[in-house]
Formats: sequence, structure tokens, C-alpha cells
Amino acid sequence: MATLSATASTVDGTGSRTLHANSSDSKKIVGVFYKANQYASLNPEFVGCAESALGIRDWLESKGHQYIVTDDKEGPNYELEKHIHDMHVLITTPFHPVYVTAEKIKKAKNLQLLLTAGVGSDHVDLKAAADAGITVVEISGSNAVSVAEDELMRILILVRNFLPGYRQVIDGDWNVAGIAHRAYDLEGKTVGIIGAGRIGKLLLQRLKPFNCNLLYHDRLTISPELEKETGAKFEEDLDVILPKCDIVVINTPLTEKTRGMFDKERIGKLKKGVLIVNNARAAIMDTQAVIDACSSGHIAGYSGDVWNPQPAPRDHPWRYMPNHAMTPHVSGTTINSQLRYADGVKDTLDKYFKGEEFPAQNYIVKEGKLASQYQ
Repeated sequence: MATLSATASTVDGTGSRTLHANSSDSKKIVGVFYKANQYASLNPEFVGCAESALGIRDWLESKGHQYIVTDDKEGPNYELEKHIHDMHVLITTPFHPVYVTAEKIKKAKNLQLLLTAGVGSDHVDLKAAADAGITVVEISGSNAVSVAEDELMRILILVRNFLPGYRQVIDGDWNVAGIAHRAYDLEGKTVGIIGAGRIGKLLLQRLKPFNCNLLYHDRLTISPELEKETGAKFEEDLDVILPKCDIVVINTPLTEKTRGMFDKERIGKLKKGVLIVNNARAAIMDTQAVIDACSSGHIAGYSGDVWNPQPAPRDHPWRYMPNHAMTPHVSGTTINSQLRYADGVKDTLDKYFKGEEFPAQNYIVKEGKLASQYQ
């Protein structure tokens, strides 16, 4: 089995750090997770919160490692800052992200491994991490089923105009017309999947029984077998696929190429009355352009659980725009997903301690090079 160097942390001739591990070394590992408070004890499988700390504390400490866990990642005198200078590993999540800036990386002289418990490492300045020789790894695939199921739910919520009906019940009202005037069947609608990776492929399979017209856009085509199974048709040009879609689902990673991809001009190319689901990253959208299009009715409904920044401040304008079905970032942190990414983190750390290579698909930055999806 391929191994990583098994010595203490060093700096190479270019000034870049390199990833090293030695089973006899004690490492300082810092985990940053959202705090569950009264919910922490309600489910023994709720491992993704700060109180449960991925369920790996006893294992780490039995091996002689120091494990610091906090939810305090920003603001005056925040807890994480006390540990930046001497931590070897930082574990964070997309749901309560530490924005790992070039400034933090410069301070973190001992940092060897940035580990995302989940999928999506855009909260890290990847160029700065690559330049510093820091390895960035995530638990690829751990959230795929959870997010795909969530996207299907959001499509149905928007198509059936569900939320106004729910609000009527809560408010003691009864106005069928207020819901029915913009409630439709999903059958026969054209759904465009923008980004057909693990999540996009699963969503295509789940949409097949609804008899939709399925289109997809990506850098690469899916397999001929999956195209045949789902009936999905590939469109190479994003600006060609968008005007055809009644519903657009965004599944692309956030990169410099996709940041702000859906600006005012591109949103203007969408059908009037389009529905948009975005569980990818909020910064793919132009914030004000989404607000304006929802207000004018050009976007008839927008649903997702990703915000910019996260957690979203109380005055974030997406909280108050019309015809939205937004939630906090929860789609990839179901209990099942938590168990998968907790197991993945433990496996990754075990390989790190043993000096073994990580699964190839989990690398985001390796030996100073970014994975292809982030280039």
C-alpha cells in the first residue's frame, strides 16, 4: 500500500508544508461543528453536532491524540483562534463552515490536513492551501443520497405550491384558490440538472418515475446506460439548456468559474415562471438577481438550503423574498449522512496516523495540486 512520509511536520525547500504522519506522534486535532444544545441527547446517532463530535473522541484520545471541539469559529476572541497556531488537523463541515482564509493558513504553522466532514470544500482558500502544501480532503459521496432526496422534495414543494397551503393551516385560513392558481403536476415538466455528478445522477434516477423530460448539463456526459435508464439528454451549452427548462436544479461545485454563474443576464434567459432548486452553493447565484427575479415573478419559486455567508444573518435578504422555500443548510446532514461522514472521517484519520494514502476521490488538494473540479 502506498504510504505518506512518516516523520514529524517539516517544510520543503519551497516553503510548503508536506503531509506527514507517525503513529507514535501525538497530534492536535480541532473539530468545528454546530452546537445542538437541547437536541444533542434526543438521538444517540446524532453524531454531527459539537456535543457528539462525530463520535470519535474516545478513539482519538485512546491513541494519545488531543481532540478539541468547538462551535465558536468567529467573532471577538473566538475559541478556534486559540488553537490555530499549533493544530495539525482541522475538521470542519459545510453546515457550520470555518472560512479557512489565507490569513488563517499563514498562522497555522503546524497544519497538515484540512478535513471536510461532508462534501464541498469551498469554505477553504484552496489556492492558499495548495501553495502551503496542506492536504485538503473531504468525504466524497457521503451526502449524495441525502441531498438527492432533499432536491426531489423541494421540486415537489415548489411545483405543488405547498408552502402557502401549510401556512393557511397554521394561520387558521382556508383559501383553496390561493394555492391552486399556481399548483401543477410534475409529470410532463422539463427538468434541467446543472451538474450531473453523484447527486445529479441519483436525482435523475429518482425523477424517472414522474415521467418528466430530463435534461442535464455537465463537463462530462453520464454513462450511456444511465442515459438509457433515465431518458436524460445531454446539452453541452448551458445557455441552450436553460430556456427549455420548467425546473432547474443546480448541483455544480463552487469554483471561480461557477461563482456568480447565475447573474441577471443568465437568469433572464430562463423561462418566465421557472422554478429553481439550489442545494449546491449560494454564491453560484447573484444574490440580488435572485431577489429581483423572485419579486418580478420571473422566478416563480426558489428553494435551497445554501446561503452566502453561513450561518445566514437575520437580515439576509433571501429570508424575505417572495415565493421561496429556503431552509438552513440541512440537506446533507441527515442522521444517515452524519453516520457516513463520521465513519469517513475516522477512516481518513486512521490512514493519516498510519501514513497511508486516502481514497483518490476524496482529495481536493494533494501535493500542491487542486482536484480537477476546483480548477
